[in-house]
Amino acid sequence: MGLTLSVLDLCPRVSGSTASDAVQNTLDLARLCDQLGYERYWLAEHHNMPGIASTAPDIMIGQVARETKHLRVGSGGVMLPNHAPLKVAENFKLLNALFPDRIDLGLGRAPGTDPWTAQALRKSKTDIGQDFPEQLIELLSFGSGEFPDDHPYRNIKAVPTDVELPPVWLLGSSDFSAVLAAKVGLSFAFAHHINDHDAIPAMQAYRNEFKPSQWLQEPRSLLTVSVICAETEEEAEHHAKSLDLTFLRLVSGKPGLLPSPEEAMAYEYSSDDRLFIGSFRSRLFVGTPERVKERILHLVEQTDADEVMINTMIHSHQARRRSYELLAEAFGLAKR
Repeated sequence: MGLTLSVLDLCPRVSGSTASDAVQNTLDLARLCDQLGYERYWLAEHHNMPGIASTAPDIMIGQVARETKHLRVGSGGVMLPNHAPLKVAENFKLLNALFPDRIDLGLGRAPGTDPWTAQALRKSKTDIGQDFPEQLIELLSFGSGEFPDDHPYRNIKAVPTDVELPPVWLLGSSDFSAVLAAKVGLSFAFAHHINDHDAIPAMQAYRNEFKPSQWLQEPRSLLTVSVICAETEEEAEHHAKSLDLTFLRLVSGKPGLLPSPEEAMAYEYSSDDRLFIGSFRSRLFVGTPERVKERILHLVEQTDADEVMINTMIHSHQARRRSYELLAEAFGLAKR
């Protein structure tokens, strides 16, 4: 049996396009990946970032699930510090009622934005994510309907009451989330596309610390990687230039739309800029299908991941589609 591949979609908005274009491209890509044999299609949550249209994964999940037949559709993820656990539980139970056995609930503890926007979302000045473990347990308790007898929420039911909470995945880019997922007994997704340095120890910690729970009997993990795949190395490198400038702008506090490769090549980079791009490129898999597959399999061997989730951001929607097609062919995914 081959490696299971899935998709993480941030709904990128590219220069010269509208937000409507971005979400329509997401629906088009989801339909394609449904046919190609990908397992999951997760939607992200980000705020105050003009180049990312996915601010409400629960809304996007419903649209993607309606447009597809086979994919498991989920959040990659819901940033729990921005939300009331009861509301998240009810939203995802309702999605599970609409699309039985096709929904995943991925949860993150980062706000998915800058500190001021996080404060605007929560209307609170408390440290974002500080109470994440408590929020997580609260959400799971709403999912199971089981609170301690002395808990103030013991009589509150997450509606619909006759629908289960979808499978819960804990997302993270450090061993904190890995160990928390293990101790609670949840599936774990490591964001290699954010932090490529800690993937191996975090995944090892998850498996070593895992305790079976009512949610999961054996450890289950996936890695999310950034990929740009094309017919030739030269074409892949051409498309990757868009991400070079995108992430440079992001760390400079000036996020914008995903630029074209031509825009990126016309930009005047400083020596410090080029040093940053060099370090950033270590977590980006760029190349032909054979080269990208080799790097993915090597990473899977190092981390013992059960699945790999692919995040591809390319200015050209057709080239982005082709990248997913090439990977599906390289890994021998069974078309539907």
